[in-house]
Amino acid sequence: MDISLVTIVKNRRAALLNMIKGLECGTQHPAELIIVHMNEEVYELPACIFPVKQVVVNSVHHLPLAAARNAAVTFARHDQVVFLDVDCIPASDFLSLYNKAFNDRNALISGRVRYLTAQAMKKDDLIERMKEYSIPDPVRGNVDQYPYELFWSLNFGCNKSVFWQIGGFDEFFTGYGAEDTDFAFAAKFNGVPMNTINAMAFHQYHPSYDPPMNHLIDIISNATAFRKKWGIWPMEGWLAKFEHAGLIKWSDEDIELKCMPSALEMEKALKLT
Repeated sequence: MDISLVTIVKNRRAALLNMIKGLECGTQHPAELIIVHMNEEVYELPACIFPVKQVVVNSVHHLPLAAARNAAVTFARHDQVVFLDVDCIPASDFLSLYNKAFNDRNALISGRVRYLTAQAMKKDDLIERMKEYSIPDPVRGNVDQYPYELFWSLNFGCNKSVFWQIGGFDEFFTGYGAEDTDFAFAAKFNGVPMNTINAMAFHQYHPSYDPPMNHLIDIISNATAFRKKWGIWPMEGWLAKFEHAGLIKWSDEDIELKCMPSALEMEKALKLT
């Protein structure tokens, strides 16, 4: 079965090269790799053993995640599409497992994720020993079948008809946060079942913030949009941390920005391991 693998990127060339290396080591290769660049030029890439197509989505928004994912499906030549986050390296049997799962043509299929440590990224044998150098997802690691609430767009697949039955990603959500939970809720609303399979992706370490204070404005905007659409708040853990830090005032109905995080608060939230 021919599978289009798609990914969206912004300033992630090194991570993308690792992802491609993982795909080349797989027991099944994608029929094509679609790379959607958000507000940046395409990269110069080395020769690859499968076709690669690079396209650009320009937007007034810094990270048009929803629009980029929708564009990726539009550009994909094949009906079966797997989305893999550019920061992820697939396991060797990654696409083989998706190939088997696509026998159920009417489902949203979710793979699994483990996290590579900072030290792991320095290893010469990283690709060969990713499981050994990684830790489980702290939220989903022991969950057999993910509920819709735990869907994450780092690693998933579906055919094109299912994607558009769901409605694609809602482009009202801009920047970081809630757009993938909205996609899963739309799948549930439209009667699309979700199956979790053991297709493993290994997330490459990069510095990040917990909570993601660098995305505070996007999270407020997208959480508010999600609340208006679905009647509940997403990302409650992050919102609670923002409120505890005095950055927002959060009620049942709305969120008010009180102040932006200080340089010291940003430094304390930065994860370096």
